[in-house]
Amino acid sequence: MNRSRALVRVLPLVAVLALTACASKKPDDLAMDDTPADQLYNEGLAFRAAGDLKQATAKFEEVDRLHPYSEYARKSLINLAYTNYSRGKYAEAITAARRFATLYPGSPDAAYALYIMGNSYYRQMPDVTRDQQVTAKALGAMRELVRVYPDSEYAADARKKIRITTDQLAGKEMETGRYYLTRHNYVAAINRFRYVVENYQETRHIEEALARLTEAYYALGVIDEAKTAAAVLGHNYPESQWYKDSYTLLKKGGYEPSANPRSWISKAFESIKVL
Repeated sequence: MNRSRALVRVLPLVAVLALTACASKKPDDLAMDDTPADQLYNEGLAFRAAGDLKQATAKFEEVDRLHPYSEYARKSLINLAYTNYSRGKYAEAITAARRFATLYPGSPDAAYALYIMGNSYYRQMPDVTRDQQVTAKALGAMRELVRVYPDSEYAADARKKIRITTDQLAGKEMETGRYYLTRHNYVAAINRFRYVVENYQETRHIEEALARLTEAYYALGVIDEAKTAAAVLGHNYPESQWYKDSYTLLKKGGYEPSANPRSWISKAFESIKVL
């Protein structure tokens, strides 16, 4: 399946019923409706096929509410996740998808539910200057999808979005670290850059994080750690402009990059065998 169209996957479609009668029902009529689950479900599919996702959502909600223990409730729940996602109702899509994944983990559609949930968070990701709680949730959902269903048709796209969300989370840490650095709050800045080094080594921010650590430690007079950060940076990214800048900074003080193997920086890289 073309992954760019994964979210418009067509779930099994059974007989499509006429829309006129069900469209004419008032909310009060629906509240007392004893229409069979299969009929309500088929009406929902008919509305979905016709592109009326609002009415489709209402029908699937009826099945879920009136026939919660039926097979059609399970089918309606995954459709609810899809129709709400397609309508931009991300909170509702997440709720339906999470319920489905929890109630039916062995279903062939469980991976699809997690994919909808992850994409619902992904579509709400803010820019890097704002709080990244939603980004973290998108990352969590995509990681769960890859962990539980690594061979699903959605796993490849999930892995791509894991890289994107991870990079954004690292970018937020870097932005905050730079903020502290410009205000000479070196300890707070170091804590942010350290978090990037320890948790986001595979992102594009790692070179700058090591350079900023060199700068912050040097400003504090913690020369051994400054030399270590620069040495690790130079060892792994010798052609990086960030390394050249760090090297120049140390040379001004009469120092050379030199890694202390007992430093947390050396150990952080050693743990994933980068050095």
